[in-house]
Amino acid sequence: MEAISNYFAKGWALVIADLLSLITVSSCLVIKVPQINTIRANKSSQGISVIGLCLELFSYTVMISYNYSSSYEFLSYMEYPILLLQEYVLIYYTFFYQDLLGARTQLVAVLYAIVATLIYFKLFPLIILTFLVPFCTPIGATSKVLQLIEILRSKDASSVSRTTWALSAFTNMTRIYTVYVQSNDSMLLSNFLISTFLSSSVFVAACVYRKKAKSD
Repeated sequence: MEAISNYFAKGWALVIADLLSLITVSSCLVIKVPQINTIRANKSSQGISVIGLCLELFSYTVMISYNYSSSYEFLSYMEYPILLLQEYVLIYYTFFYQDLLGARTQLVAVLYAIVATLIYFKLFPLIILTFLVPFCTPIGATSKVLQLIEILRSKDASSVSRTTWALSAFTNMTRIYTVYVQSNDSMLLSNFLISTFLSSSVFVAACVYRKKAKSD
């Protein structure tokens, strides 16, 4: 009971932030799954932006690396490892159905793994990650803009999961509050504000250009 009392003593704002963090992490456990299932069911990644996915992968990697290397509270960014694992699977199936799993892709994957290992053992300079974090906002935004453009260009969102993008908008929105309360990191706040708006835009476009598909 004393532990519970001490926990609530830190203030309701932080308690709510922890609750939203748990909801966000829970949502992120499956956020990419509907998109992956849609591509697998359709056996097509039509309407999915490959460049957008690669930019999103870069953004996720930098953000988790920055939070990890800065020793921030794990609960405040725990969704990134989960998102990253799902992103790997999503990229694999997208590349597979667009015949992009060649030698060049494999070489880039090996280089990525080497850098990720250095970051995990904290051998990668924090100053570089700090420099890269501000670019995650425009890069993450660009990945979503490219996805939006791809839908508008093809007028086909049959392989784009509305569920995934709705969850993306929701989780980004909850992170605005948790980051503000727990660290008030301006770089992270600006990233989530822009991401919320763009994820919502992709969701709306996917609803407008949705065609009959086998799965959502």
